[in-house]
Amino acid sequence: MKVIIDLCVVPMGVGVSVSEYVAACQQVLEEAGLSYQMHAYGTNIEGEWDAVFAAVKRCHEVVHAMGAPRISTSLKVGTRVDREQTMADKIESVRKKLD
Repeated sequence: MKVIIDLCVVPMGVGVSVSEYVAACQQVLEEAGLSYQMHAYGTNIEGEWDAVFAAVKRCHEVVHAMGAPRISTSLKVGTRVDREQTMADKIESVRKKLD
């Protein structure tokens, strides 16, 4: 099953700046070969369910290995079975309505 998620991984106990941890998670997504778009407060990711959630788990493993004792993650998950839809499709649909 295809899935689109919005992921926000917040390492706790590591100080105010978390950009190095965000970069590490972005690298995990790149290595997983997933389609993703980072935004100011998280990352949209699309792909097959198992691959996407394996990458979320890997992000946690990597961030903990970097020294974060705790992680708080927010996750929004969307699936549809009536047709395939990508992140780009969703954005384009809204842009067309703005024209």
